Amino acid sequence: MNEVNFDRRMLEALVCPVTYSTLSYDAERQELVSRAAQLAFPIRNGIPIMLANEAREIDS
Repeated sequence: MNEVNFDRRMLEALVCPVTYSTLSYDAERQELVSRAAQLAFPIRNGIPIMLANEAREIDS
């Protein structure tokens, strides 16, 4: 399977859709992480899926 890279410049424009806080990029898991909401949003085919119901809950 080909891995599509996420454009990190997009991170500057994106915020958590739940808390409107900044996100961090987890390259290994291909996720955008909101520590404030304790959610990790998946990146599929280079596209961040910014839907709360698609996010994974994370531990603090």
